[in-house]
Amino acid sequence: MIVSWRLRRKSKKNKNPSQEINSDMEIMIPRHFCCPISLDLMKDPVTLSTGITYDRESIEKWIEDGNLTCPVTNQVLASFDQIPNHSLRKMIQDWGVENRSYGFERIPTPRVPVTSYEVSEICRRVNFATQRGEQKKCQELVRKIKNWGKESERNKRCVVENGAGCVLSACFESFASVAMEKDEDLLGEILSALVWMFPLGEGGQSRLGSIVSLNCLVWFLKRGDLSARQNAALVLKNLLALDQRHVNALVKIEGVVEALVKLIKEPICPTATKASLMAIFYMTSPSSLNEKMIPTFVEMGLVSLIIEILVDGDKSICEKALGVLDHICDCKEGREKAYENALIVAVLIKKILNVSDLASELSVSILWKLFKNYGERSEDGDDDAEGGVVVEALQVGAFQKLLVLLQVGCGYSTKKKLKELLKLLNLCRVKLDCFDSSADFKYVKRSY
Repeated sequence: MIVSWRLRRKSKKNKNPSQEINSDMEIMIPRHFCCPISLDLMKDPVTLSTGITYDRESIEKWIEDGNLTCPVTNQVLASFDQIPNHSLRKMIQDWGVENRSYGFERIPTPRVPVTSYEVSEICRRVNFATQRGEQKKCQELVRKIKNWGKESERNKRCVVENGAGCVLSACFESFASVAMEKDEDLLGEILSALVWMFPLGEGGQSRLGSIVSLNCLVWFLKRGDLSARQNAALVLKNLLALDQRHVNALVKIEGVVEALVKLIKEPICPTATKASLMAIFYMTSPSSLNEKMIPTFVEMGLVSLIIEILVDGDKSICEKALGVLDHICDCKEGREKAYENALIVAVLIKKILNVSDLASELSVSILWKLFKNYGERSEDGDDDAEGGVVVEALQVGAFQKLLVLLQVGCGYSTKKKLKELLKLLNLCRVKLDCFDSSADFKYVKRSY
C-alpha cells in the first residue's frame, strides 16, 4: 500500500522566504500495519477469535452495526472479545519513529478501555459517598468518570450503558438540596459529565427533573462561571426534550427566562446559544402553561435578538432561531413586536431557499402568521401594521421567491400556507395597482 506525501521545506539560504521547494514522495506502508476495514494505519490493533487483527475503532463500529462475522474470513465470531496486539502496535510505533522525517508521527500507546465492571463499581462507590454526604470523595469519583469519557467514545458508551447518568443525577439532586454554594464545585463537575450522558433512564429523569435539581440548574444559569452556564443550558435542553412535565415544572421557576435570554444577548459560544434557543423552543411550544411564557420572552426583547441572529447565523442556529420565532408568532404580543422590527420581512424572505428545507418551511409559517389577518382587514380599508409588512414583502420580492418555492416543492402544510400567502400578496398587488399580476397568479392557480 502506497501513501503519497508532499513535503514542503523552506530553504534557509534562499534570500526570498516566499519561495518553497515542493517534492512528491511515495512511502510504502507495510500491508500488515493497515486495518483490513478502513485500510488506514492502525492506532490500536486488536485481534479477534478468528486470528485477524483490526483497528479497535473500525471493528467496534462493524460489530455495533449488527455484523456477527469476521470481515476478512466471514466466519461467525465465537466471541466478541478483542485482544490487544501489543507486538504489532510496538512495530507500528517503531516504524512511525523511523519514518518521522517523511511526516509520520509516533502513534501514542492507547489506554485500556474501561469495562462494565469498573463502571458499575465506581457507580456503587458514588452512591455510597452520596449517602454519607462525602463531597470530596464524590468529586474525586466524578472526575474519574469524566476522564474515562475523555479517553474514547467507547468509554462514553460503556459509562452511559451501565447507568452512570442515573447515579450522577441522584448525586446532583442530593447535594443540590443541601447547599448549592457550598457544593458548587461538585455540582459543576456533575453537570459537565451529564452533558454527554443523555438520554437518561426514568430514574435519572425523575432525579434531574425534580424541583430541587431544576432550581439548581437555573442557579447555575444565573450565577455560574461561563463553563457552568453552558453546561447547565445543555443539560436543560436535553432534559426538556425528554418530557413535557419537565417543561411545565421549569416555567414556574423564577429567573429562568432572564437567564436563558441573557445567554443569547451575551453569547458565550455557539453551543450555549443553540442550547438556550432549544430550551426556549420547548418552553414556548403550544400548551396552556407555555402560552403564558411567550409575552414574558417578548418583554425581554427576544424578538429583536432572534432577528439579529438570523442576519448572519449559520444553518443550525438559524433553524433553531426560526423555530422559536414561529412559536412566538402564535401569540398576539409576539406578532405585534415582530411588526415593529423593520428587518423581519426582509430577513425571512432571504432565508427561504437559502438555508435548508426546514428553514424555508419555518419562514413561510412565520410569514403566514404575520399576514393571515391582512385579507380580512384590507376589506375595511385599514392601514395597519400587517398591511405594512405585506407591502414590504412585495417590495423585497416575496411573491417571486414564494413562487419559486412552490415550483421546487414542499410539504403539504407548507404548500397550503404558500397558497394563502400568494393569494394575499396578489390581492395586495392589485389593490396597490403595482403592476399587472394576472400572469403570475394564473401560474399559482395552475399549481394547485
